[in-house]
Amino acid sequence: MSIKEILNSTKTIVIVGCSSKPTRTSYRIAKYLADAGFTIIPVNPNEDSVLGQSCYPQISDIPDDIEVDMVDIFRNSQYTAKMVKEIIEWADESGQKPVIWTQIGVSSDEAKTLAEANGFTYIEDKCLMVEHGRAG
Repeated sequence: MSIKEILNSTKTIVIVGCSSKPTRTSYRIAKYLADAGFTIIPVNPNEDSVLGQSCYPQISDIPDDIEVDMVDIFRNSQYTAKMVKEIIEWADESGQKPVIWTQIGVSSDEAKTLAEANGFTYIEDKCLMVEHGRAG
């Protein structure tokens, strides 16, 4: 599946590491995506809400009735494999299998191997905002 096809079929995006600070890249990209019509679900244990959306401490705290198409990771690459493990556990419990997207400089070989071994589409080292602009 191409990036354009992925983006065209995506409605809801979990943003792990999303910040409420307008100077942070995760905030700017979340705002761009929300303005483009995507539903944004921020995940960050240090935030209560971002862009008017409730922020969840971790992905497993997202209510079961929310259908997630993509998880966009904005964490240091040393934590990406841990995040992928959490996504896999959550997916096993929820029955969902979102695309895992890692922003530029966020991917790791271990994370990619884990995701692919568990049947996830894994996009690495691409800016979601830039790719959406290109696909439009």
